[in-house]
Amino acid sequence: MDDRPIPEATVGRLPIYLRTLVEMAENGVPTVSSESLAEATGFNSAKVRKDLSHLGSYGTRGVGYDVAYLIHQIRRELGLTQHWPVVIVGIGNLGHALANYRGFAERGFRAAALLDSDPAKVGEEVAGLRIRSVEDLPDIAASNEGLIGVISTPAPAAQQVADLMVRVGIHSILNFAPIALAVPEGVSVRKVDLAVELQILTYYEQRKAALLDVKRRGRAALG
Repeated sequence: MDDRPIPEATVGRLPIYLRTLVEMAENGVPTVSSESLAEATGFNSAKVRKDLSHLGSYGTRGVGYDVAYLIHQIRRELGLTQHWPVVIVGIGNLGHALANYRGFAERGFRAAALLDSDPAKVGEEVAGLRIRSVEDLPDIAASNEGLIGVISTPAPAAQQVADLMVRVGIHSILNFAPIALAVPEGVSVRKVDLAVELQILTYYEQRKAALLDVKRRGRAALG
């Protein structure tokens, strides 16, 4: 792996390239041009070429990129040459959905444990795993190197869970709770707020509706 860091924006696009390339490989596509990959991912071709150049991949003029080799390069850069263990804390409706999500295994992750603080849930089986007490997190972290934490608790409990994850040595956290977590330097947190994403969509819906209204008014004035 190159010692020079890949730009964060490029890292954010690599999983999208990977998903698209895997679909192409499954459909028997051996090579792909930057233009075709751009069209499939929604990015422009210049951005695709620049992103892939950070991997040391420049394609072949008139041929494009070897799909299988590009998949290998992206998997290697994202650390997906191994299956990463994941612990999900908070097995409510969202936690159940995450535990049953088949995409984890398909994309290089395995559910190592499901934890909850509610004694009534402990022992329940979800997706082939029995829910354990959150108090078992130290033992789970000790037996799973590189453990990634997923927080799907209600907001009031999220910081406490994050603190526990940090104490047991978890350095990467995916947070679904609608709250900003305070973590020490060296701990990476990615926040997924479904309500925020929906609000962004409503902004664009509102703008599209407003533009359509302006066009209708313009046609009415001319007619």
